[in-house]
Amino acid sequence: MDRRKVILTVGVSLLAAPFAGRAQKPAKVWRIGVLTNGGRPPDGGPPAAFRQTLAGLGYVEGQNVTYVGRWAETKFERLPGLAAELVALDVDLVLTVGAPAADAAKGATSTIPIVVVVPGDADATGLVASLARPGGNVTGISDPATELSAKRLGLLKEVVPSATRVAVMWNANDRAMTLRYNEVEKAARVLHVNVEPLGVRGADDIDTALSNMNREHPDALFLVADSLTVANRKRIIDFAAAHRIPAMYEFSLYVADGGLMSYGPNMDDLFRQAALYVDRIFKGAKPSELPVELPTKYELVIDLKTARALGLTVSQPMLMRADQVIQ
Repeated sequence: MDRRKVILTVGVSLLAAPFAGRAQKPAKVWRIGVLTNGGRPPDGGPPAAFRQTLAGLGYVEGQNVTYVGRWAETKFERLPGLAAELVALDVDLVLTVGAPAADAAKGATSTIPIVVVVPGDADATGLVASLARPGGNVTGISDPATELSAKRLGLLKEVVPSATRVAVMWNANDRAMTLRYNEVEKAARVLHVNVEPLGVRGADDIDTALSNMNREHPDALFLVADSLTVANRKRIIDFAAAHRIPAMYEFSLYVADGGLMSYGPNMDDLFRQAALYVDRIFKGAKPSELPVELPTKYELVIDLKTARALGLTVSQPMLMRADQVIQ
């Protein structure tokens, strides 16, 4: 090989080397931390609707996205430490479920993006500066307490028009749920309903609250949903059935377990919305510039079998308004 060919071959090799190295550079693997107030799911991952939506956007688990979960098991005092663990693991984003988890994540980092689901009324609790301009590193889906509390109590009153005394059970350790209770109380004044407050802070308190309802039988029950009441929902639903107490719940999973009625967002829809936020953030959007959204739809679900067992007749107009009627 003559000298000119040797120089040409070496030159081409040197030019090709950087491009070959660039082509072999591994793709970014996004790490999503998941922080929730409740218990660990069987598969240890975030909800299926969230993962499926991200998969549809090109995020394949084990290839370019991984999930790291931390669950408080309704022991809310553990949340700050769990949030700190996720930050120490250098996750790219934190998905939170519930208001206490959102507060803990915000307290643990001011730089890692946080996407919140069911955080209560995000602006009223100070989680974000405003829904339109959240500021900071937090965005996601809020849950307006004022309108929903009045709506839920009004629907309960339509189904049980004779109700003048309504017991309200909520997690008094959760400031977002306490705000919701306050709004139920305000709505009750407008509807000329007396409220029996049943604030609980742990599983043992639920036994006390049920005993109080057993002694002073209310006309109806309004249960404010959070991880504590979700974890204990079966005994609350069973108590209401045994003592013939009509109850309004905030999510349809209570009705699926035998509760009378619910009015609230579809949880799968909320996690699909959250996945869209994650995609936008991974593509360069700043949480501070992504307005906090509200659920796109609220569903009224009624269990007619439970209504009949309680001796209630649900009007045809109410049934026609329902998104789902369980026979």
